[in-house]
Parts: sequence; C-alpha cells; structure tokens
Amino acid sequence: MTLARVTTVVLLASHGWWFVQEKVLLGLPMLGLAGTIAVSVAGRQLRATGSASPAATPTGSVVWLLTTGYAGLVGLLVSFLAGYPLTWSTALLAGSVVGAGALLTARVVATRGADIAGAADGSPATADDDARAEPTPAPPAYRGPAVSRRRFVSLAGGAVVVGMGGAGVGLVFRPGESVVAGGGPPDPSRSRSAVSVADLRGAAEPAPGGARRRYDLRARTATVRLPSGQEVEAWTYDGQVPGPSITATEGDLIEVTLHNVDIPDGVTLHWHGYDVPCGEDGAPGVTQHVVAPGETFRYRFRADQVGTYWYHTHQASHRGVRKGLYGALVVTPREAWPVAGAAPAAQLDLTLPVHTFDGTVVLADRDGRAEHAVPAGTPVRLRLINTDSDPHRVALAGTPFRVAAVDGRDLHQPGEVSRVGLHLAAGGRYDLVFVMPDAPMALVLDDDPNGGVRLRPDGTGGGDDPAGTDISGWPELDLLRYGTPAVIPFDADRADRHFTIVLDRGVAMVDGRPAYAQTVNGRGHPSVPDQLVAEGDVVRFTVVNRSLETHPWHLHGHSVLVLSRDGKPSSGSPLWVDTFDVRPGQVWEVAFKATNPGIWMNHCHNLPHAHQGMMLRLRYDGVTTPFGDSHGKRSGHRH
Repeated sequence: MTLARVTTVVLLASHGWWFVQEKVLLGLPMLGLAGTIAVSVAGRQLRATGSASPAATPTGSVVWLLTTGYAGLVGLLVSFLAGYPLTWSTALLAGSVVGAGALLTARVVATRGADIAGAADGSPATADDDARAEPTPAPPAYRGPAVSRRRFVSLAGGAVVVGMGGAGVGLVFRPGESVVAGGGPPDPSRSRSAVSVADLRGAAEPAPGGARRRYDLRARTATVRLPSGQEVEAWTYDGQVPGPSITATEGDLIEVTLHNVDIPDGVTLHWHGYDVPCGEDGAPGVTQHVVAPGETFRYRFRADQVGTYWYHTHQASHRGVRKGLYGALVVTPREAWPVAGAAPAAQLDLTLPVHTFDGTVVLADRDGRAEHAVPAGTPVRLRLINTDSDPHRVALAGTPFRVAAVDGRDLHQPGEVSRVGLHLAAGGRYDLVFVMPDAPMALVLDDDPNGGVRLRPDGTGGGDDPAGTDISGWPELDLLRYGTPAVIPFDADRADRHFTIVLDRGVAMVDGRPAYAQTVNGRGHPSVPDQLVAEGDVVRFTVVNRSLETHPWHLHGHSVLVLSRDGKPSSGSPLWVDTFDVRPGQVWEVAFKATNPGIWMNHCHNLPHAHQGMMLRLRYDGVTTPFGDSHGKRSGHRH
C-alpha cells in the first residue's frame, strides 16, 4: 500500500506541486518514519519470536506496527480534510493524533499483557489435578514496560490538547494577508484618493442613435404552472420563469427598476457576463445593500456589449436562482444579423435558458419538447444559457452548425461541425448558428429525446425524428482547438500580476463558523484574501482543481482569455469567457486586462459551492465600498 501511495504521488506530481504538497511534506514522511521504525523494531523482534505464542509478541512490535497504520490513515485524512496548503497547525494536529494513538495502543497492549501474565499464575491445583495433568510450559512473561493510567492520560491528553490547540489557533487566527498583490505593488492605495463603488455607476444617456430601454421587474413569490401541468412554487421576476427577457440594441441605455415585493431573503440583479460599471453589478455587501421586501433599486448601464447574457439575483443565489430568480439579457448589433440588410422576419432567433426545478428540466418556458416550423433555408440562431449550477451536454442532430459565440463573445472564423457534443458550463452561453435544412432537426439536451427543441421545415411534423438519434457516443467539441487564431490585445507572458487559485475541500471558517468547506487556497469566504490589481494591469490566473467536483469559475466585470488547459496552449480562436468549467484534476491558465475599476466577486458558479466558501474578491487599487465592513465583507453578503 505504501508503494501504491508513492506511485500515486509521483503521478500526481506530474500535474503540479499543488496536488502533492501535503503528501510530500507530511503524509509520506510521517508514514515513512513510522514504517522504518516498525521494520527495524518489530521486524527484528518478530524474527526472534518466530512461531511462539502470540502472547510473546513484544509490546514495541505491536505499538510500532499499529502506529504505522495510524500514520498512513492520518496522512489520508489530512489530504481529504485539510488539503492545500499544508500549515503548521495541520502538521501539529496530525502528529499529535498519531502520537496519541501510539500511546493509547501502548496502554491497551500493556494492560492486556499484564492480564495474560496474571492469568498464568492460576489458582492452586490439587494433588489429583497434578497427577492427571500433563506438564504445560508456562506462558512467556509479558515483555515490555507497562504504561500507567496516570502517565497515559497525561501524555495522551497533553498531545491532543497541544494538537487541537494548535489547529484551533491556526483555524481561527490563522495568520495571513487580507490582500495579495500577485507580484505587483503591495498596496499603493494608501497614497491615493479613494473611489467608492457607489460612485462607479452607469452612463445617464444612450450612445448617439441609441434608445432608452426601461424595464420594471417585481421580485415576488408565485405558483408557476408549466406547460406539462406541473406546478412550481417559485421565486420570480414578474411572476414568471424565466423572468422577462431584457433586450436592447447596441448603444441603447438599459434602465431596470427592481422592486422586491415579498422575497424574504432579499434580492438583487447581477448581469452575468456583462461588464457593467461596478456600482451596477448587484453584489450585496460589496456594490449595494440587499433589496429587502418593500424596497427598490434602479440599475442603469449602456448596452455596449453585443451578445447573449443573463441576469439573476446575487443575494442567497444558491437558493434564489434555483427557485427561479433569473432571466435572459440579449443585446443585438445595429447591423442586422446574419446577413446585412436582411429582414428580422426572415430569421429565427431563439433564446433558450436551461433551468432545473426539482429534477424537471425547463428549456425557455417549457418542461417538454418545443417544436417550431421553420422554412428551409432560414438562418437560425439558438442562444443557449445554462442557469443551473451543473453543466449540460447539448448537441444538434440533423444539421451541421457553427458555434458563433461563447459567453457572448464572437469566435474568430468558427468552422462548420456536425455529430459533436457541446459541454455547457454552469452560467455559460453558446450561440449556435446554421441554415435550416429541408428535413427536421433537433437540439438535444442531456441525451434526452423527450426534451429540447425540434425544428421542422414544412410544419407538418413528418419525417424521421432526429431527436431519437443516439448522441451519447459523439465526441465533445474542444473549443480550445476550434476556430482560427487571431491577434490578442496584450502579452499574457508579461503579466503584471499572477494569482494562483487552488480549489479544494477542507475544514475552514465560512462566515465565522467552522465547516467542511469548498475552499480557495485552504480558506473559505470571507477569509480568502482579496486579489489586488491596478487599472491597466495585465492579470494572469492559474486555476487548479484538487477536488473531485467540477468548479465553473466566474469573475465579475471582466471576460478572461483562455491561455491553456493542463499545460496545452489554446490553438484555435481566441476564447474569451466569463465562466469556464475546471474539472477534477485540471489546471487552467487565463488572463485579462484590468480596465473596469471596482471590487469584483470571483467565485465558483456552482452556487452551493460559493455559498459553502468558494468565493473571493478582486479589488482595484484605490476602490472602496461603503456597503460592508472595512473590507466590504459583512456577514449578510451570502452568494
């Protein structure tokens, strides 16, 4: 087993130091030390004992053999409960547990040995018994010093107190920075005039030629009846799920007034993937106060990003989004898509948010398969939005297509593909474009032939059903190899700041309470240090997933350029995303230019993971917030 562990560590080390640190520095040395002593002590003693009675086994042999097992077990527990990075308190606690186990074993074995030795005295035998009994060799005397109860309690109790005390101090008062600079200037903000996020608001007027688009959204509880007849007790915007689609044309001014009618946890609007000014971002406790029942908040920003986005609450979003507080945001270019001058009526443009209510998958507003009649030759765009916390697999059966955009950003010269599956990350979006064929075709979601969307060219519903195609064996399209390379606007190899984000599970403080948390660099929100940047910096992230779960990583206020995955550089179109799935064991490198001042949440978009601690902030030099404590991290801000 030890050889197997060593082999595993060697294999993991090829993926990076993050995966083996605690194993190399603590687990294997602790196991190796105990094992070496066990072999040298127990091996010699057991060879000398030979086939004698087990009662002759020396105490030292038993204690060291079992202590080796304790060391191996504790090393595994450190990996699962503490993870990365290894701290002195974790090492102290681990050593104390192994030591206490060794002392307890010594105490039990010593007591048992004394009992066996005492039993060997027996009771006085009679003369007849002596005459009938055959001579029996006396059991060998117990060998090894006894450990008194008082001494054992003192030693074991001391070891546990020291270990638990050290671990407790390390957990609650663990020293560390409140801000990390990623290799840049440590914190020059003290010498600069501060800017509040409350002053970083959107434009007051549309761009020349743009219009003012006003929306009123009322967040309230409602019973929603799905097309199948199933009723859902939901939290809604305007009593419907999804909420009303917010649409605009490039250059328009979007104004949305949010009213909280009766959502008890409070509510906000976060514009997922849209790089709004920070004061419009909808992060309670950082960019605004939560909108409580009976309160109102107005958001305002210019529609200067074309593409497919979505909005959702950022207050208790692990519950609010799941219950229905989400909707689509689509901004179209001023020049008609996809053919300049083409009439919108000659195109089909479907926005399809995917959401799961208690196991029922809803696509747009339907919980069954949707059907549309589309004349052959019609340009079609399907805008897929994953509003769930888990990924979805999608495929188009019956037609070749192009992935025109990912997370709202156009790809460069995407090629036509067919018979491939697409992995849609939580929070992510794909725009799929194709020309309607002269036979039925289908969007298949999660290999389910009874859901998705079926398009037919003649309105009759005839022909083979492409939704019944077995797509389970179709390969997954690798977007890092898709499209054509193009010039990027910065040199990521000369980044001004470089941050490493190691995602794991472990015991950490989350909102002031110890928990088995989803951790970032061994900590849980709000104890994870802020990442400090300055406007104009080129910032690089290394995101490492040590855990056994997928983590869709999402930075507010910026799109990031994917540089590599598992050391293999991106070779297709520049891939700009705001959410990317870091699967178990993967290492992603991404970069962006810091051009949107503010304090921005940076978190896992599996929303229960964010709620369990996997969240931190990226803070621009000189930007402050009046909405939380001195660090903008009041306990009321829960993702």
